[in-house]
Amino acid sequence: MIQKRKTMVVFTCITAFIALLVISFKPITSEVPFQQRKLKNLKVFPANSSYDSVDHVMDQYKVDLGVKCGYCHAQSKDNPRQRDMASDENPKKDICRDMMRMTEEMNKKYMQRIPHADTVTVQRVTCNTCHRGQAKPLVK
Repeated sequence: MIQKRKTMVVFTCITAFIALLVISFKPITSEVPFQQRKLKNLKVFPANSSYDSVDHVMDQYKVDLGVKCGYCHAQSKDNPRQRDMASDENPKKDICRDMMRMTEEMNKKYMQRIPHADTVTVQRVTCNTCHRGQAKPLVK
């Protein structure tokens, strides 16, 4: 009787241990950390841009325009609580791309031509030059 009881206790302990292992087992996924994912649908940024460099620029745009990510990025169709950063569904994203090209052209074409630009610090044109924290620049 005692031997049968010991066997039952050992069996129960082993079963409980295996159940705990199964419950606590975290499957290995091939999910790449967000910062290491390959960026998709880059049309103005260089194709080899890192997540961190693009994220840094996007953070500055948010400040310069006083907006959040959803201003330019569409909702994910799979999960409405997330943004589909690669989607071109929101037309404001194309406006942003045009503005990026415009400021780059102004900096290359005009700001570098300022006399003595090579010897003094010349302020670059940025989104904040016109927007000043507003989604639409204040025009007077």
